[in-house]
Amino acid sequence: MTSQTCCVCHERPATQTLGGRPYCDEHYEHATRDNRGFVRSGLINLGLIVVFTLVVSGFTAVAPVNLSGGGLLVVGLVLALIPALLWLGFFYQQDRLEPEPRHFVLGVFFLAMLITDVFGRRFLDGFFQTREWLALDSTSALVGYILVVGFTLEAIKYAVVRFTVYPTLEFDERMDGIVYGTAAGLGVATMINLNFILDSGGAALSSGIIYIVVTALAHGAFGGVVGYFLGEAKFVSEPAWWMPLGVALAAVLDGLFSYFLAEVNQAGITVSPWRGLLFALVVAVVTFGALLYLIRRAIAQTLKSSAAPQGD
Repeated sequence: MTSQTCCVCHERPATQTLGGRPYCDEHYEHATRDNRGFVRSGLINLGLIVVFTLVVSGFTAVAPVNLSGGGLLVVGLVLALIPALLWLGFFYQQDRLEPEPRHFVLGVFFLAMLITDVFGRRFLDGFFQTREWLALDSTSALVGYILVVGFTLEAIKYAVVRFTVYPTLEFDERMDGIVYGTAAGLGVATMINLNFILDSGGAALSSGIIYIVVTALAHGAFGGVVGYFLGEAKFVSEPAWWMPLGVALAAVLDGLFSYFLAEVNQAGITVSPWRGLLFALVVAVVTFGALLYLIRRAIAQTLKSSAAPQGD
């Protein structure tokens, strides 16, 4: 029998197998134990994001700053990246069976950022000219946010994962789809948030930070939905409509979210920004709960599929 090394550390000799993957004792124990800290970890990350929001909002309210040029770009990058990276780190930790290479995950994140700017923003603002008609009336806004904005952004998330890591050997379990989909979603959110800060000239950051946090949480979740459908499509013989259904579902959620977020902004986010924060918390809890279920289901399916070879 050929000697193998652990699929996680790639250093120690493998003494156990799980789902056809070789593990050393330490990483086998980590992969098979019940992840009781999952909910606590999620709440900690949510708490850090709330603290980040309160600190930025409070600081800019007490000491307003006028930024331009390079200073605005640096501040914009920091404010856009921190919530995204907090959530990216959380979802990366949940891939406990065989964590993905960090450079793959970050590559998906930054590629999604780039494509959102090079293609997505120009497609929406230039070709569809959404800024000119989305605010005309509620019906136009709802239809436009779903059919134009939602499908464009979710198609970017799908394409980034599908045509980069999806065909590789690293994409070898359902959970990988959620990790990479979330990374793509957070990359999209980061570029949206950066452009939001730059377009506003850094004005009203105390209320704008709420928009940034909400956008990061939501797009990470929508990307996770697309990634879940990708994972199922790769490892299960799903019908032809499966993947289009996944993208369409994420696009509808994306469109509804964007529509309601715009309504919250117009209803008085600059007057009472904590309404936006409350909305962010509601979105965070709902999307976190949905992805919690999908992640546990993906891990359970992988562990279940490994039972047959073990019993020979």
